[in-house]
Amino acid sequence: MTDAPALDGPAHGPALDLAHHTGFLVRRTQQAHLAVWAAEVGPRLSNVQFGVLNVLARLGEASQRELCDALDLDRSTVAGLVARLETRGLVARVRAAADRRRNVVRLTDDGRRTLRDAMPDAARVDAVLTAPLTPDERAELQRLLTVVLAARPPQQGSDARPDLRA
Repeated sequence: MTDAPALDGPAHGPALDLAHHTGFLVRRTQQAHLAVWAAEVGPRLSNVQFGVLNVLARLGEASQRELCDALDLDRSTVAGLVARLETRGLVARVRAAADRRRNVVRLTDDGRRTLRDAMPDAARVDAVLTAPLTPDERAELQRLLTVVLAARPPQQGSDARPDLRA
């Protein structure tokens, strides 16, 4: 439930004041993030592709299901992401060494290089997006968003809550 005040709309009756509606503000913030990402990183790597490369760098390898869980994305989205990254030579699908029946995704050398090259740009995106905030306010924003995300059910097609360290 939100504390957003209702307004009386002159033409159609009551309406929410979207400036005080959390969902609207989160969506606008996401739009701002995407715009800053496009300006700083450009078309070479989407923010979600960057997330996949980050998870793989941290884990070494992951099944597509593990990527779903770590990024809180559905299976079809992850399958498409992996296919596009594989086509670009940034990841490879291979058999797991420990269980040859299991397929995993790993970064290629080009994937590691692309991730390394994108790291400063991604840091700049975060800095630009949160520039109006003090360091304490940035930490509080991250803390509050983490609380909100941890309390919601996982994405359809994902069994676990997102690993917010990804």
